[in-house]
Parts: sequence; C-alpha cells; structure tokens
Amino acid sequence: MRLLFLGDIVGRSGRQAVVERLPDLIRDLRADFVVANGENAAGGFGITAKICEELYDVGVDVITTGNHVWDQREILGYIDDDVSLIRPINFPVGTPGRGAGVFESHDGRRVMVINVMCRLFMDALDDPFAAVEQAIDGLALGHDVDAVIVDLHGEATSEKMAFGHAFDGRVSLVVGTHTHVPTADTMVLANGTAYQTDAGMCGDYDSVIGMKKEHPIDRFTRKLPTPRLEAADGEATVCGVLVETDDKTGLAIRIEPLRVGGVLSETMPT
Repeated sequence: MRLLFLGDIVGRSGRQAVVERLPDLIRDLRADFVVANGENAAGGFGITAKICEELYDVGVDVITTGNHVWDQREILGYIDDDVSLIRPINFPVGTPGRGAGVFESHDGRRVMVINVMCRLFMDALDDPFAAVEQAIDGLALGHDVDAVIVDLHGEATSEKMAFGHAFDGRVSLVVGTHTHVPTADTMVLANGTAYQTDAGMCGDYDSVIGMKKEHPIDRFTRKLPTPRLEAADGEATVCGVLVETDDKTGLAIRIEPLRVGGVLSETMPT
C-alpha cells in the first residue's frame, strides 16, 4: 500500500500548490491514501469548511490539525459532522471532534489515522504516549487495519524521536508536523515503522516558516508589538513523505521524502 502524507498547508499559496499538484502526484506516485495537515490552511491560522472541501475534491482523504485547529471559530460547529477532519487525540474529554478514525482507501483497504500533539514547548495537553497507546490497544496491524498513520504535531525533536521508537513495529508511519521545516532523517525504524521528524510544510519557503518576513524579524530584533502575522504568498513547495507498506503486515517497506516546487531543492520518490 502506498501512503502519501503532506505537511502543514500554509495559507493561500500552500493551498493552491496542493490543489494544483496533488492529482498528478497521486497518479504518478500511485498513492492509495492521502493525509494532509491543514491547521494553517486559512491564512496561516486554522482551517474552514470550504477549505476542507477543496482539499477533499483533489484527493485528500483525511485532514489532520494541531494547536491552531480552533483559530477559525466556525470549525467548532463543523468538526463533529466531518469525520475526515481530525484534531489532536489528547485534547481533554468533551472537546469537539475526534482524534482518530479508521478510513477506507479507494480500493477498500482500512487505514487508521491518529492525530496527536506533543507537550514540550506546546500547550499543556494529556499524555500523547498514553493517548495513542489507548487508541491502538488491541488493534492488530495487518489484520484489523491495513495501515496506521500517526501525525505527531510538536516542537521538540527529542520528543518526536522518542515517540517514533516507542511505537516502532506497532504503526506504519510516525511523521512530525508543526515546525514546517523538512528534516533529513527519513528512515524505516528497526521494527518496521516509517519515520520522519518533520514532513515540512506546503507553503512559501521565502518566508519565516510560512509567514511574511518583516513582522517576525521585527519581533525578534525590536521586541515590540507587531501586527498579526500574514502568510507568505510566493510560490509554495509541496513537502511530505511517501510510504510503501507490506500488504501482509502493514509495516513499512520504505519511506521517501517529497519536495516539489518553490525554492527548496526538489526530491521525488522513485
């Protein structure tokens, strides 16, 4: 099975790049299932129902989120009705929406997607390790589901790497989001879980992690209040990973990075 995961979609530029490129990527890479992190898709802050529909229309199967999930207030009244839009599973009990789900690929295979948020340098949430343990408890990878994808939304590389090793052999993919910079540690771990510390973003890299440069520079150099940050609007790079799994076990055979368009060096999975 071929799983395509796209990193944080940032602003209009990132959305346009995904909308324009994803159908061809699905065809060329023969992707069976697509997950994209959409928490920055609405001008860099949150996501809307309309944007969700735009992404579904071009082939995204599941949209994950993170700490910006509630930035667009309309999503509070929408997320319960959209089973393909998920928020971090370790929000407190009673939070709208859901943090995981089992979804069907176009050919009928079952894929579990889990969205979870780290705790180091992030908002204080429930234990991400315990939350995912509970989600997969009793679940047999390769039998009950054909694949398990974990979007690990967080700042600290150490926390992400510890998480990957903790769940090695029990899920198909652990991939980080949130920092918007693609890391070079794409690998299959010892027990068969594909891993990358951060997938990067689908956004304009002539920026400060997707935002126009002037205001972030002012914040760092002058320590004065600045206007609300704005998403950069130049040509975006689409970043992500492609994972191929064993049909019998659900574990990863290989993982390759994806970077197309924009100013970063390109790399396409073979």
